[in-house]
Amino acid sequence: MNRETLSSPAARPIQGWPAFYVREAVLDEEIEQALALRRAVFCEEQGIFEGSDRDAIDLHARLLIAAGSQLGSSPSSVLGTVRIHEASPGLWWGSRLAVQRTMRRQAKLGAQLIRLAVCTAHGLGCETFLAHVQVQNVPLFEKLHWRSLDTSLAHGREHHLMQADLAHYPPCHDPLMGFFVDAGVQP
Repeated sequence: MNRETLSSPAARPIQGWPAFYVREAVLDEEIEQALALRRAVFCEEQGIFEGSDRDAIDLHARLLIAAGSQLGSSPSSVLGTVRIHEASPGLWWGSRLAVQRTMRRQAKLGAQLIRLAVCTAHGLGCETFLAHVQVQNVPLFEKLHWRSLDTSLAHGREHHLMQADLAHYPPCHDPLMGFFVDAGVQP
């Protein structure tokens, strides 16, 4: 895995935040944890779906995860997830971005999932990458070089149709390897 650390002299530790890796899910346990996290966020916490958030897209989507270890958790504890799929040649979508509640105070984990999602699709021939983004998450996506194309209501909530600027996302040709992020430092 590529090691990504911040070497700024002003970098300071974030107490209690683990290092994590972001990559495509491969182990059954990781997939189960990612799907359970999605269910917890979209069904139980937000009440967007009843019982399950799974749909036909899951049959051909790539499931990406952020995983790491915290004190008292298993070494491959899934902290966040997102799925990507190609809807038509060159047109890719990201969806079901979910991050554990305790990890949301810092945007780094979600941002790295978004980064791997777009870079992976870019490496697989993506020409356009889109997502429907809940309104409260739009500022994060804008900081990550996305732009809003339209707004709509989905599942009773305002969403923005957003597009990633691929110029800021170099192709990733090995999402199984992904990359390592040291969440223990912040600039």
